Order: sequence, then C-alpha cells, then structure tokens
Amino acid sequence: MSPAAFESKRAPIYRDVPDEKWNDWRWQLSNRLNSVEDFEKVLTLTESERKALGTPGLFRVDVTPYFVSLIKPDDPNDPIRKQVIPTAGEVDTFTGMMEDSLAEDRHSPVPGLVHRYPDRVLMLVTTQCASYCRYCTRARIVGDPSQTFSRSDFEAQIDYLKHTPQVRDVLLSGGDPLTLAPRLLEELLSRLREIEHIEIIRIGSRVPVFMPMRVTTELTDMLQKYHPLWMNIHVNHPNEISQELADATDKLTRAGIPLGNQSVLLAGVNDCVHIQRDLVQKLVRIRVRPYYLYQCDLVEGAGHFRTPVAKGLEIIEGLRGHTSGYAVPTYVVDAPGGGGKIPVMPNYHLSSSDHKVVLRNYEGYITTYEEPLDYKAHDPSTCSYCRNKRPEPGQTGITGLLDGDAMVIKPENFDELHNRGGGQHRLRTDEHKWKPLGIGEEPRD
Repeated sequence: MSPAAFESKRAPIYRDVPDEKWNDWRWQLSNRLNSVEDFEKVLTLTESERKALGTPGLFRVDVTPYFVSLIKPDDPNDPIRKQVIPTAGEVDTFTGMMEDSLAEDRHSPVPGLVHRYPDRVLMLVTTQCASYCRYCTRARIVGDPSQTFSRSDFEAQIDYLKHTPQVRDVLLSGGDPLTLAPRLLEELLSRLREIEHIEIIRIGSRVPVFMPMRVTTELTDMLQKYHPLWMNIHVNHPNEISQELADATDKLTRAGIPLGNQSVLLAGVNDCVHIQRDLVQKLVRIRVRPYYLYQCDLVEGAGHFRTPVAKGLEIIEGLRGHTSGYAVPTYVVDAPGGGGKIPVMPNYHLSSSDHKVVLRNYEGYITTYEEPLDYKAHDPSTCSYCRNKRPEPGQTGITGLLDGDAMVIKPENFDELHNRGGGQHRLRTDEHKWKPLGIGEEPRD
C-alpha cells in the first residue's frame, strides 16, 4: 500500500448508481438515510436501533449514502455505526446532563455569535449538517429547521464584528458551513474579509468526512481567495479515513489550507490507545494534524458515550513519545458552564526547587533540569510588546496575576461573604490593583 492509498467502499445497493451521481454532493444530500426502512436496505438493525429510530422527538437522523457505506453492515459494534445510528441509550439521563452544556447561549451578544475568548468568536452560520453525530454538543438547535439563522441574524453578526476591533479570529461552525449554498458561503467569507481587523478565518467542518465529494475544484478555488483560511475536520476512528477523504484533504492542502482534526473521546468507538495511535498516524499521512481530543460533553443524549477523564490521560500517555509529536493532539475538557477549553495532560513535571526541576518522560525515565542562577527577568517597562499590549477587560485571568495587574482572583460576592469584621488582612480592590488593608482600616467603596 502506498502512503496515500486507502480503501474505497460502496454499499451493495449503490453499486449501480452512476459515478457522476455518486460523486455529486447534492445527490448525496438528497439521498440521505433517516428511517428504519432506509437503513434496513444497508444494515442489519438491532432492536435498540429500531426502537430509537421510531422514537418521536429524538435528535435528527440523516446519514449520507457514502458514510453509511463505511459501516460493516452486520456488526452492531461498528465504530462508525455508533456515531450516526441512534440507540435506545439516547433517552437515558445522567448526572450533570445539560441542554447547553457549554453555556454558548449565555455568551452570545447577538444570535448565533459566541464571544467567549478575548480575540476570537464562534460564528454559527447554519443549523444543518450533512449527517448528524449522536453526541452533538449543539443538539438543542442543530438539525432543527425552525432554528435556522435568518438574514437579519447574519447582518447582526457582521455588524457586531465590525464594531468589536479586538476580534482578530473568526471560526465558522454551526451546523456545518460547507452545507451552505456555494453563493451564500462565498458571500459570508467576502463580508468577513472586508473587516480590516479580522486576520484569520477558520472553518470547522465534518463535510469532508461525511461527504468528501463536496470538496470540488470549484470549492477550493473559491476558498483560497480568502486566505489566511484554516480548516479543522472531525475524524474519530481510522475506519473513517478512506481514499475519498484522502483525495479531499489533498485538494484542500494544495489550495494552501492548513488542516487540523478534532476528535471526541467516545466509549465503544475510540476509547483505546491503539485505535487512537492508528487514527493520528493515518491523519498525518493525509496531511491533517491532530489538533484536539475532546472529552465528551455533558449534553443530553450522549451519556452512553462518556468515559472517565482518566481514559483520555491514558491515551495521551500512549501517544506522547510513542509517535511523532505533531501527531499528538491536545486533550481538552470543554468546561461545563462556559469556561472554555481546559487542557488536561499527564504530569511530566514531578517536583521543583529554587534551582532544579524534576521531570519524567513517557518511559518513566526521571531526570533533573538545572535552573539558571543568573537569569535576568524580562523587563516589561523596556519591552515594546508589553507596553503596547491590548487590554482584555475582565478576561486577564491567570496572565493578569503573572503580569501584576491583579494579586488575587475572587469569586463574585467574596468580600461581602467574608466581611465579618475585625480582619487584619482583608484586601481591597482599586481598578484591579490589590493591596493588604492596614490594621483597623475599613475598605473603601
């Protein structure tokens, strides 16, 4: 097998479909499978799957003929099957379950725009996907035609971006931006490129995986007009990497679009270090760099996919040092309640003193690194970058503590809760500058 050669599959019922239809992404969308009758032409359904497909109110089901062809039809534990065919487990509740587990709605200044981080925003441009993942974080809106964003929502998003100069990076997601009509997608990109302070445009898409025939020469010719443009795709298992996907990523990279991959850690799908190692190594073969491995969110319907966080740490242990560094993704927990992505990794830093740190490698080899005794600390007063740093009101976080902008970070109402009188070491704030109070001194309003 040559480095770029992967298997190509087509389910028996599609073997007589002419290539010009099979390779037409519009035909793929028009012929998606979504019912018991549809799937039984391709798969041997389990009783749990049959029951779930007949359950009213369940998250939308649609699977492209291409993607369903990658499933082993008689294997109820097929890892691709589990991602897109519902089971009765979707109706089970679990501790911590939420509808909007990432609190995206709370961070939306206008409909469809999530501004959680200082310099970048998430722009939701559609609620439609080529196929629907059973663990979808945005199941509250995705797949629901009544939740589609309007032209006025789009104009409000653009207007917000025009008047928010600290935003330099816009991530297009949804739903899936590559399901938009080509003319609408280009209008969106061109409108963003008109905003001078937006430096980077990113697209998050699973279309190349669900429907690689969407990546046409016409699409890549259009996308490369709006550089710098980046794209993250979403592959969870090595079985999803086909020759069609390899061809699609080749077109995208030749158009100058850097590609990353975001995976979700899913029980029964990819919760195995050997599966993950095969996945990341196959990804780099098709010039896709593993970017994030997500802990499964606390979203309704996804309880049966969840693993302990320790499983993710075990996987990172089995990747770091056991394969190329650029093939190791960052394992993250997207914080419930809206705290953003929190990296989690094994503890390689074991201890430290004032002149030495103790480290270990992937094999358990423990070593020491001598710290410099004559290090001259960086002086922000003489550094043009520090002097010209852009303020991030209310979002300096840990960096603010290290920079000296603040001494502590306190929960809301912390002072009121602890104002019991007689304290000698209470703190007061004055424009984010912190200092101890004198004995008997009362805090100032």
